[in-house]
Amino acid sequence: MIKYSRLLIVCIMFAFSCNNNMKQPFDSSIVLPKADKIPISFKKHDDLRVDNYYWLNEKENPEVIDYLERENDYYNKMTAHTIDFQGELFKEIKSKIKEDDESVPYFINGYWYVTKYKKDKDYPVYIRRKDSISAKDEVLFNCNELAKDYEYFNLSNIQISPNNKLAAYSFDTVSRRLYTIKIKNLETGEIYKEEINNSSGSFAWANDNSSLFYTNRDSKTLRNDKIFKHELETNSIDDELVYHEKDKTFYTNVSRTKSNKFVVISSFSTLTSEFQFVDADNPNDDFKLFSKRIKGVEYSVSHFGDYFYIITNRDNAKNYKLMKTSLLHTEFDNWESVINHREDVLIEGIDIFKDYLVVSERVKGLSRINVKRWDKTENYFINFNSDTYTAYTTSNIDFNTNKLRYVYNSMTEPYSVIDFDMKSKEKVTIKEHLVVDENFNKDNYVSERTWAKAADGVRIPISLVYKKGLIKDGSNPLLIYGYGSYGNTIDPSFSISRLSLLDRGFIYAIAHVRGSEYLGRDWYEDGKLFNKLNTFTDFVDCTKHLISEGFTTPKHTYAYGGSAGGLLMGAVINLAPELYNGVIAAVPFVDVVTTMLDETIPLTTSEYDEWGNPNDKSYYKYMMSYSPYDNVKKINYPNLLVTTGLHDSQVQYWEPAKWVAKLRELKTDKNNLFLNTDMDTGHGGSSGRFEALKDLAKEYAFLLDLENIYK
Repeated sequence: MIKYSRLLIVCIMFAFSCNNNMKQPFDSSIVLPKADKIPISFKKHDDLRVDNYYWLNEKENPEVIDYLERENDYYNKMTAHTIDFQGELFKEIKSKIKEDDESVPYFINGYWYVTKYKKDKDYPVYIRRKDSISAKDEVLFNCNELAKDYEYFNLSNIQISPNNKLAAYSFDTVSRRLYTIKIKNLETGEIYKEEINNSSGSFAWANDNSSLFYTNRDSKTLRNDKIFKHELETNSIDDELVYHEKDKTFYTNVSRTKSNKFVVISSFSTLTSEFQFVDADNPNDDFKLFSKRIKGVEYSVSHFGDYFYIITNRDNAKNYKLMKTSLLHTEFDNWESVINHREDVLIEGIDIFKDYLVVSERVKGLSRINVKRWDKTENYFINFNSDTYTAYTTSNIDFNTNKLRYVYNSMTEPYSVIDFDMKSKEKVTIKEHLVVDENFNKDNYVSERTWAKAADGVRIPISLVYKKGLIKDGSNPLLIYGYGSYGNTIDPSFSISRLSLLDRGFIYAIAHVRGSEYLGRDWYEDGKLFNKLNTFTDFVDCTKHLISEGFTTPKHTYAYGGSAGGLLMGAVINLAPELYNGVIAAVPFVDVVTTMLDETIPLTTSEYDEWGNPNDKSYYKYMMSYSPYDNVKKINYPNLLVTTGLHDSQVQYWEPAKWVAKLRELKTDKNNLFLNTDMDTGHGGSSGRFEALKDLAKEYAFLLDLENIYK
């Protein structure tokens, strides 16, 4: 099920080596930044909160920018002795990445589509080839050219018209996730004058090759609230409003079914969804309601033949079940079961082909793929014999094929893209992601899954990877990563940059804490709303388990989390700061109560079902018990690196800025505390693939410095 969230997909792969003796030089001229205290009082439910740093949300205030720049200057001066090392780390990681590369081609509607990367270029080039994979390249978009005038650039979506002559595309040049949609004539190369602003980046062509349905995003709250229909070569001011989602807790999007038969409008909150559809051949018709929303009932819709297929949690099917209904009678009461709900199997998605139904499932935390023939003559699983791995279907756009494309990798094995013949069961590896390092051998590494015992007796899975021959004597540095929100599962996957860590004896761990769906829907339910504290205590218990098993000691233990995982970091260092020598909190969601009380901030109203609505006294009190900003104390904290982006659309920059200011005021230790604000980007950081590695090298250097490692 698709959710909007404060999710940061972060690949964390840090590098460590044997100790050297280079130390950070003491410099008394470096001035510790300090934010002014301007008390503002907030009263809610008879509780009075005083916020000394609320003023930092005034983005246009020169004093706010001055404070952020002083923090950046302090960070730069305090880490100046690692600048050369950051450059070395960047070169080391980049050297292992194949720069001249291209994606696995996929075929759709007469063309092969490929994404290419070129040496020393930060952005992709999108091409297609007519009929044959060996045909001449037709360049659709060269993002290196499109990005050359911008500090940030993201081409988020490309949709080709049914007649293959036009491409609608959306892009963002601010990192605010407000996208502009334009249309290119692929025959002439002309980019049409019409421009659609403030889009979410979701859109879909109708079959007339002229009507384009798109989602509008509120420029202040960034909530997707309207669907418009645009007619080719007209002014977007005149676009027809076809749907307005008025419930502030819901988002809306538009898409096209894989069968190309329907254009579909989806409306969804954290716990509830609703769909409408129109025949793509008749875009001027009114959209038809699929089935009226019922609070707590989620469903998603796919089309095949005379039926819609529905993944849903209705009738208390927490791990979801698969149902179907005829095209003519889509109302709730007409749905019939295809795959019943199972207590121990989570349905994560389906891929529909002409002759096959493919169901992606998760059992005991591990993925499996179920292949079924529509005529019921075959029903089997693609299983993977590993203790911890990642596998998922991908790019299955062609409807009329027996080939299923999926990706497999583990924490020790690079990504492989595999074409699986569902009829013959033959597997063909069509691409293995190359590690450009003659010394790399996947057999030099070990991955495993271990289980920690939580305070309430629940067993928490942890995925680990480390260099073969590791001795569990407590001397190893260890990085533990966590997220644990929105049901988003962080699977154990391979990372080229993490090799720099593993080759120097570092252990990397993922704590699969409650709040994800790693062990099914109940695992998520046990880490949200009034169960949110489980996420934080699980992470602490995982850390204690790894220490008790001899993997590491607190002086060599580090933690990382981003976005909602940054909330996890903030809560954990309030609960058990003594367990960690260093923590990185990337774009952290740390001012929970203030944010969730402000309906003008992006994502707030749509996330009441995740965190609770603090306008309700019981939720307010519970949030106050863990909100990192509200629980900063006069205690010793670990070394901290906090990162943010001035234009962040999901966690506003002022949350980490306020948090750091309050930590500076109250913490009783002399450990490092850094706030590094990217003044040009937002939630996802730098947009180029190599620029992003420079950001990563900064984070590596912070941790390596704490371990006295400089080469």
